Amino acid sequence: MPLDNEAFLKHLLATFRVEADEHLRAMVSLVLELEQPAPAERLPQLVETLFREAHSLKGAARAVGLSEVEAACTALESPLAALKRQEIALSPALLETLDRRIDTLGRLLAGEEAAVPRPPPAEMAPPIEAPAPVGVPAPAVERSERPSSPVPDAAGTVRISTARLTALLVQAEDLLAFKFSAGHLAGELRTLHAEVSEWKKACGTSAREVGILRRMRERAVNGARGERLPSGVDKLCDAVERDERVARSLHERLGRLLRTAEQERRTFGGIVNSLQEDMKQALMQPFAGLLELLPKLVRDLARDSGKQVELCVDGAAIEIDRRILEQMKDPLIHLVRNAIDHGVEVPAERARRGKPPRGRLAIAVTPKDGNQIEVLIADDGAGIDVEKVTAAARKLGLVVPQDAGGLSRDDALALIYESGLSTSAILTDISGRGLGLAIVREKVEKLGGRIAIELPESGGTQFRIVLPTTLANFRGLLVAVGDSQFVLPARSVERVARVESGAIRTVENREAIELEGQAVALVRLSEVLGVPIAAPAGEDDRHVQLAVLASGGKRIAFVVDAVLGDQEVLVKGLGPQLKRVRNIAGATVLGPGRLVPILSVPDLMKSALRARPAAAIPAPESARAPRRAVLVVEDSITSRSLLKNILESSGYDVATAVDGIDALTLLHDRQFDVVVSDVEMPRMDGFDLTAHIRQDRKFAALPVVLVTALESRAHKERGIDVGANAYIVKSSFDQSNLIEAIRRLT
Repeated sequence: MPLDNEAFLKHLLATFRVEADEHLRAMVSLVLELEQPAPAERLPQLVETLFREAHSLKGAARAVGLSEVEAACTALESPLAALKRQEIALSPALLETLDRRIDTLGRLLAGEEAAVPRPPPAEMAPPIEAPAPVGVPAPAVERSERPSSPVPDAAGTVRISTARLTALLVQAEDLLAFKFSAGHLAGELRTLHAEVSEWKKACGTSAREVGILRRMRERAVNGARGERLPSGVDKLCDAVERDERVARSLHERLGRLLRTAEQERRTFGGIVNSLQEDMKQALMQPFAGLLELLPKLVRDLARDSGKQVELCVDGAAIEIDRRILEQMKDPLIHLVRNAIDHGVEVPAERARRGKPPRGRLAIAVTPKDGNQIEVLIADDGAGIDVEKVTAAARKLGLVVPQDAGGLSRDDALALIYESGLSTSAILTDISGRGLGLAIVREKVEKLGGRIAIELPESGGTQFRIVLPTTLANFRGLLVAVGDSQFVLPARSVERVARVESGAIRTVENREAIELEGQAVALVRLSEVLGVPIAAPAGEDDRHVQLAVLASGGKRIAFVVDAVLGDQEVLVKGLGPQLKRVRNIAGATVLGPGRLVPILSVPDLMKSALRARPAAAIPAPESARAPRRAVLVVEDSITSRSLLKNILESSGYDVATAVDGIDALTLLHDRQFDVVVSDVEMPRMDGFDLTAHIRQDRKFAALPVVLVTALESRAHKERGIDVGANAYIVKSSFDQSNLIEAIRRLT
């Protein structure tokens, strides 16, 4: 067994012992309660609870490979199951048997048998070494290079809900605001001490001059001529000397206060940092918790697509913030689906290309410098067809035809993250909507990470995702826009610059500036955020301050009024009421309680790209596009009426046909924008109808959506072969899926 997995199993064993002790105590209490007189209606509930405790303990024992404990739980379950089925009655002898078996279970848990886990049964291997699905070998779990974490002593651990831990972490993070405030106060004291120091120097100089005056007076009084100084000089000299004493005393007191403040700031900062780090570690979980769902997912997807896929996982024991782990579930599923549906070929195709029939999907988690981890998702499939990506982007209007040929390979690959872009031959319940990778990038960037795609020379596709190991605080760039201040995440700030106003050019009706030989779009942050500027820029302003942001492969230079510096900031959520405020990711408290918004860079980039150089003029009513015409082909009157109602409610003009022959007649009589057809129909089914449509030049480009109960892989492949554009299975039918498919295709 690899070292990391062995350590992980020991960690599970320590957790199991705590859980087992709770189950054991609960069972003892339940048996004692069964021995006492109780209402008849209470008995089934007690028996059911006792049975569940035994069953839960059996499952936990199986997970860590303690077969003796598992067998003892099974022996305890048997009479309880018979009691539930009322095959036997509750009696003193039965209670004695239950009590004796619970004692045996307790001895097993306390004895040497529970000290070392035995190899788990094949059907209950550790999460990452799940049983191999049909056609898919057992995932190979490689050894991670990260050193094993110490296994906690079960006797020194307690179980606590993650919700309570999260609440404690939030309170610990709140202390960071006081840490930052303490630093601000120390800075203010430092500035005041420096000012008093200057005053003290000035008073010292004045005191020296007073000394000269006093000596002159003494010479005048004692001199032969008996000269006298002007009246009031004595009072002035006394006042100056008094000020010099006050300045010296105040300087000394401020110095002591500053040293105390600095010492307390360092001490408090160290305590807060240590507390926050300990709380973060309490919420850290191994990646295995997320990866354990993949073996079944891979098996099911491979089976449905007629492919064979081997899942290999490395680094499952590496830990990350539980909150990040939860947010990464959907992106990981999207990437695994893409790898199997778009990447790995069917066995026959792989054999034709000289590959083994079984494809390989590898997921590797590795630590990186700077409290980051990297997640690599790689397959050995056909890779990404860059030409298909470019063609799909051209069809969606993401690139103009004359620019498509000049795109670099990296620029073309970056297009796959655009929402709505898909190279799938058909839209199904698994893929084809073009939303998966857009969601992946959005989730990753909102977590403060980044994603990159690679096409290795050896073939296949690789996605590299870099994530922070924890959330909460980060380095931020503080900028001013008018009278307001905002924080930009420093990880997204490529550079700051101060350039001459004359360097701003107009490219395609948009302002741009040249940086390092490349034209970069220029946007005024005040316009994107709708923040009024303090005063309009005068003609004599020769320079502008820029913050160049990078996200999703794009660079945009934002004009700000001032860059105030960078510092550590604490991210605070906006709450559910303000969860989706555009361009705002959260807020932070700076200095003496000043609340400053944290800007969302992905949102800023989208808002900047949506901005138009000129206001769009709405088209007159007569010039607006007519309603789209849909032909619904369905032999069932109920299904036909349902589809007609759904589509008409969404604004479509709907005509109906009872089978393929009727549909072809209607197609020659009037023009339709899309055909929605069932498959199983009399006279001519949906497959034959689609084939006839594709054979007619007049209808060659007419989109066809098949809505059917036939969900086997063979039927989906036939739908692709005859030229259907979308294949929606009725068992997972959702009217929003149908409307989305039609909108994408028309």
